[in-house]
Amino acid sequence: MKNIKNIGIAIALVIFNSFFAQVAIGKQVIDGSSTVLDFDNVSGNTKGLILPATSGFPTGSLVNGTFIFDVTDSKVKVYENEVWKFLSDAGNSSAVIVNNSAESGKGVIMGEATSSADGVLVLESQNKAMILPKITSPHLNVKNPYPGMICYDTASKTLAIFDGSVWNYWK
Repeated sequence: MKNIKNIGIAIALVIFNSFFAQVAIGKQVIDGSSTVLDFDNVSGNTKGLILPATSGFPTGSLVNGTFIFDVTDSKVKVYENEVWKFLSDAGNSSAVIVNNSAESGKGVIMGEATSSADGVLVLESQNKAMILPKITSPHLNVKNPYPGMICYDTASKTLAIFDGSVWNYWK
C-alpha cells in the first residue's frame, strides 16, 4: 500500500510539473515566479530537507550541485566542478536507516521534461531555483534532526547542514 501511495505522489508531481514546472510542498502558493520547488516556511517550522544517504559516491551521471550524505565517512558532500567538496566534518551516521530496496526508474525530474542527471529528485531549470525549508536556529529548535538534514537558518542567515552529530553553517 505504501508503494502505491509513493507511486501516486510521484505521478502527481510529474503531471503537475509538466503543466506548471513549479511545486509547493505543504502549502498552496509558490513564493516567487523563479522557484521550481518551495516548502512551507511558516514561523516555527522544524522540518528540513533530508539528503540521500549513500555508501560512498553515487554512480551514474554526476552533475554540479549534487548533494549527498556519505555514510562511509558521515560527511555531507556536494559535487562541484567535477570534485566532491565536504560541507561538514565527520558526523555520525548511526541513525541512518539503510534502504536495501531495489531501485527502479530514473527518479523525478522537475522544471524540465528531461535531464542528463541521475538522481532520485532532479531539479532542472534554466531560470528557476529551489527554496530550502527555512528554520529559525535549527540547532535549538529541531529536537531530533536526521543525518543529512539541510535547511536555511533564518536567524544566522546561513545554510545549515546536520551531519549526524552537529549542525554545520555556511555563509
